[in-house]
Amino acid sequence: MQFIDLQAQYKHLKTKIDKRIADVLNHGKFIMGPEVLELEQALANYIGVKHVVTCANGTDALTLSLMVLDIKEGDAVFCPTFTFFASAEVISFANATPVFVDSNEQTFNICPIDLEKQIEKTISEGRLTPKAIIAVDLFGLPANYPELEIIAKKYNLKLIEDAAQGFGGSITNSDGVTKKAGSFGDIATTSFFPAKPLGCYGDGGAVFTNNDDYAKLLRSYRVHGKGSDKYDNIRIGMNSRLDTIQAAILLEKLAEFPRELINRNKAAVNYEANLANLYMTPQVPHGYESSWAQYTLLSDNRDKVMADFKKQGIPTVIYYGTCMHQQTVYANLGYQDGDFPVAEKLCKQVFSLPMHGYFESLFSTDSISQNL
Repeated sequence: MQFIDLQAQYKHLKTKIDKRIADVLNHGKFIMGPEVLELEQALANYIGVKHVVTCANGTDALTLSLMVLDIKEGDAVFCPTFTFFASAEVISFANATPVFVDSNEQTFNICPIDLEKQIEKTISEGRLTPKAIIAVDLFGLPANYPELEIIAKKYNLKLIEDAAQGFGGSITNSDGVTKKAGSFGDIATTSFFPAKPLGCYGDGGAVFTNNDDYAKLLRSYRVHGKGSDKYDNIRIGMNSRLDTIQAAILLEKLAEFPRELINRNKAAVNYEANLANLYMTPQVPHGYESSWAQYTLLSDNRDKVMADFKKQGIPTVIYYGTCMHQQTVYANLGYQDGDFPVAEKLCKQVFSLPMHGYFESLFSTDSISQNL
């Protein structure tokens, strides 16, 4: 059994993907070829945003966003401590300071209550200038953007959505209006790393925004800060372009993505029905939809449980075993064990089960869950 079965996906899409790749090989425009622009438009249509700017990977997407927002030394950027390292790393790379925030116990996402507490603390200390929030759509579930947007507006902070895992998720408000992950905040990012809900066969990323000025800056920054042409460099940028072959692959995967999302949700419903009496299962708030990047359970006896799954041939993975404030590189920030009790507890309890869009064609999720 595969944790994420990319081979099953390729087998299903092989004819279409192979043709797309062959088309790129034939026209020979391997960098910023026509498929890149086609993909950007297709992504904009899917997410419901005005601009999509692709780039080399999800970490670069976050870096480009911070560049656009002019995040620099002396600035504070708030982000969850329970997340992948890149969410904090890009803040440090911009010479700003990450200020960590605890998690919500039910959703695993950044906790709005603790966020406001950390903002107030940072303001009272007076050492850093609060500038932005990076919210992560952890495990496929969008963060609490209705609350986060209120807080961002209250403190005049920019809100960045890290939708690397959340692509395909959504929030429907009380008026029945649905917004997809990638459309929240001032600017949003995603990753096309192969294991993500929408992944390519290498590295790739994208930035989403409705702001014309941000989009213009993004298109410049991703190609060495170019101006009217590539030899007119008007700012310091970076080299972060999506390969045309990866764009071609993503076009076929995006076309199939809605069907895969249905299968992911079927698998999650099945897991919930069979496992809720055994473990703490992930909860999706009313009005939210998850893309189920991972299906994550909680157990106080994680090592034994994972060993039992392994004996049955069922792979499990821990996302994530160490909080950001406990990382060696951030020891100088002065955080202590116990500062973020919910996140620290999650790191000791979480483990994820296989999740992808091809359960239905490979095996019965009923038979899996009965064996668990």
